[in-house]
Amino acid sequence: MLLQFRLVALTKRALRGQRALWPPTCCRPAAFMSTLLINQGQYAWLKELGLREENEGVYNGSWGGRGEVVTTYCPANGQPIARVRQASLEDYEETVKKAKEAWKIWAEVPAPKRGEIVRQIGDALRQKIKVLGNLVSLEMGKIFVEGVGEVQEYVDICDYAVGLSRMIGGPVLPSERPGHALIEQWNPVGLVGIITAFNFPVAVYGWNNAIAMVCGNVCLWKGAPTTSLTSVAVTKIVSQVLENNKLPGAICSLTCGGADIGTAMARDERIDLLSFTGSTNVGKQVALMVQERFGRFLLELGGNNAIIVFQDADLNLVIPSALFAAVGTAGQRCTTARRLFLHESIHDEVVEKLVKAYAQVRIGDPWDANTLYGPLHTTQAVKMFLDAVEQANQQGGSVVYGGKVIDRPGNYVEPTIVTGLPHNAPIVQKETFAPILYVLKFKTEEEAFAWNNEVKQGLSSSIFTKDLGRIFRWLGPKGSDCGIVNVNIPTSGAEIGGAFGGNKHTGGGRESGSDSWKQYMRRSTCTINYSKDLPLAQGIKFQ
Repeated sequence: MLLQFRLVALTKRALRGQRALWPPTCCRPAAFMSTLLINQGQYAWLKELGLREENEGVYNGSWGGRGEVVTTYCPANGQPIARVRQASLEDYEETVKKAKEAWKIWAEVPAPKRGEIVRQIGDALRQKIKVLGNLVSLEMGKIFVEGVGEVQEYVDICDYAVGLSRMIGGPVLPSERPGHALIEQWNPVGLVGIITAFNFPVAVYGWNNAIAMVCGNVCLWKGAPTTSLTSVAVTKIVSQVLENNKLPGAICSLTCGGADIGTAMARDERIDLLSFTGSTNVGKQVALMVQERFGRFLLELGGNNAIIVFQDADLNLVIPSALFAAVGTAGQRCTTARRLFLHESIHDEVVEKLVKAYAQVRIGDPWDANTLYGPLHTTQAVKMFLDAVEQANQQGGSVVYGGKVIDRPGNYVEPTIVTGLPHNAPIVQKETFAPILYVLKFKTEEEAFAWNNEVKQGLSSSIFTKDLGRIFRWLGPKGSDCGIVNVNIPTSGAEIGGAFGGNKHTGGGRESGSDSWKQYMRRSTCTINYSKDLPLAQGIKFQ
């Protein structure tokens, strides 16, 4: 779904040969417990984040947890890191009640004062940015620079939210009735539930949390079970700020858990807004449960994103852009480029250059400074990768690079390029959360735009061209139908100042910048009569 890199730095790194990765984390036998990484000297830094062998996964002003104990694993070597005791449904019920009570206090705090608390959270994250980034790298598998960059996104959105805390408000509108004032009032919705995915275990929570807080809401977070240590570590940082300011800790609550907790949140009428980031299939279930109770939801779901390259494109931009968008984070971003449309006149040249660029990308441990690409998140992800490659072959595709599992510890697979498939092949129409790029040949602008839009998802899209007319057609009503529409940059890499999100099966939600804050508030149109008369609107007489 969203981490930003500086393209120039990334380009240099990609062409030198580096990689990004994904973490494998799941439950394994207790026999592994004696070898927890947290007890090994080289991982002693984990304790700087307040982590222990077994960690409480519930926070609502105090720490606890009476649910299942989950062990998280390092995707680069398959070794267990530490354990987290998750929330039971009883813990969830208790936490929701405490969060609702905390809202009564938090909603009374003036918005600029709320912004000051968020500023302090940003500063606290700054102080721990490297060690927390290291945890993201260890537990979910991103290279260290990506892990730090993800924490930086939370810091940046805190800065953004501080400014927003002095700007939230609606207009004063001209009333048609004399002696009347017409204003738009915005108030917090109350309790915001936040369910985040494994691929961005810090940033997505930060986007929601910082904006929701300055709007006057309290938050209840359920992160992915496979990145529970990150959820606990982030909450420890945030909770310390709240406690230092003598505010209820339940303002930023945490209930680590699985599908039972997620289902409870979706069905709970006390959750005034549910922000869900994850797959389209699960998102559809969440939306139905929330809609059934007439609740509000914010969905950030899948993306089957395309880059379109025209014959006049600058290939010095195209090659590193396509490489970063397709290979970065081992293809497990919601904004990953999965389809590359090349004009028939440059198809062979671009494929040749791209294969050479892929060959320069070194695969290795996420903590190695020369690594840009590491393991997938789980063994299940490896199987999904292999299944997709097989389907691509069966449907007429040719693997021109990669396509295999790498024989080494961890869930490593080769970044893969597939050519020769038709644009409407079933595997091309499907979002495969893996580093597989389908390269397709097109003839005309009209068909390229149509192919971009024919998939069910509508998150991110990009064209490479120097044609000014084509650029504005791409941005216009007959151009891309995605929520993110780029020109001469990749599909991935979003700035916090703009609203992030997509259309169609991507869910329609918007987070972060622009006017996304409105989703975390309820709007009231208010009319105030300060005269001694009672005129009716539209000149109606009722006497």
